[in-house]
Amino acid sequence: MPTVPVLSMQGKSTGEMSLNEEVFGITPNVAAMHLVVRSILAAKRQGTQSTLTRAMVRGGGRKIYRQKGTGRARHHSNRAPQFRHGGVVFAPQPRDYVVKVPRKVRRLAMRSALSAKLAAGNLIVVDNLELKEAKTRVMAKVLSDLGVDKTCLLVLPGLNESVRRAGRNLPNLTDTLASTLNVYDILRADKLLLTKDAVMAIQEVYAS
Repeated sequence: MPTVPVLSMQGKSTGEMSLNEEVFGITPNVAAMHLVVRSILAAKRQGTQSTLTRAMVRGGGRKIYRQKGTGRARHHSNRAPQFRHGGVVFAPQPRDYVVKVPRKVRRLAMRSALSAKLAAGNLIVVDNLELKEAKTRVMAKVLSDLGVDKTCLLVLPGLNESVRRAGRNLPNLTDTLASTLNVYDILRADKLLLTKDAVMAIQEVYAS
């Protein structure tokens, strides 16, 4: 069973926490993580692009000149793609970019991402995270004491307005809730910072 040191807000060790092996101790499945990240990024696309094909462009109903005898190329409509004001060849139309991922693969990808962070030594657990005042400098000092010097994803068990307000001006810090955690956010952050309660909430959902 994997274990991780539990730190205080001052970066001091307060003990160890045993982690669920099914959630934090598996061999990461790269294919599953890749598919889920593709799905998340695809879902961000609006898919509202739209241009007109030659069938949609207004006008051009009659043949522009006779078929033979002019010495020119054969044409019918002046709304063909080669003409000014003509339609677009293979015009993009509104579409849905959603990539469907089975539930089992989504769960496997989440467990893989969490296990990869732990194996790389980039998972930090704090016993509690409560700020007396919602100040950016206070949050910056907490991160410094915990050894966070690069991009960090902070996972909270529930809404904590003071922590969110204190960290929103820090460019390298992103916060989320345990209930809305996703694979893409985990993988793009250098460090994953969780509270003990957040770890318990994650394990409750993803432990089989």
